[in-house]
Amino acid sequence: MSEAADSAAAEPRLVQFLGRCISVVNAAAMAVSAASTLISLVLIGWSVAMRYLFNRPPVWVDEVVGFMLVGIVMLAAADVLRRGEHIGVDLFTANLRGRARLWAQAWSSLSVLAVALILIVNGWQTAMFSRMLGIVSEGHLELPVYLLMLLLPLGGLLMLLTAVEALVRLATGAPSLAPPAHGAEPAE
Repeated sequence: MSEAADSAAAEPRLVQFLGRCISVVNAAAMAVSAASTLISLVLIGWSVAMRYLFNRPPVWVDEVVGFMLVGIVMLAAADVLRRGEHIGVDLFTANLRGRARLWAQAWSSLSVLAVALILIVNGWQTAMFSRMLGIVSEGHLELPVYLLMLLLPLGGLLMLLTAVEALVRLATGAPSLAPPAHGAEPAE
């Protein structure tokens, strides 16, 4: 059997189901993030062409691309975290083995969970406060700022789901989300 089939067989059904569900949600968010990146690229290219070829720069492009950047980051963060491709300092953790490695992974997942909860709660409260006051963006578009702020609790929710999956995997002994460090042996 292949290594992927071995690890899938070692996972309890609930963990497999949870992983598939979260994977689908994260993949959808990542697709929107990727499409937003492409749209931003096209808008920036169009803006540059309009500015230097026709001397008629669109004044709203920078504002829209700035807003889209927030969405790109918030929608992609959970999937990047799930694949273990987030920025990390593994100078210390790369040398951990067995239980110490599991505790480090648990601490990491709990930290992500805490940050996700902060994003959800504070992001929602801030967005609703902004909505109540009717705050709009500065610039030519004057979009309601709360719409942009709603990306914070959405990104937090995606990160929360990923952190919960990582903790469930650790608790059940299923393979972790994070790939083993280079040269490291799997956790015991």
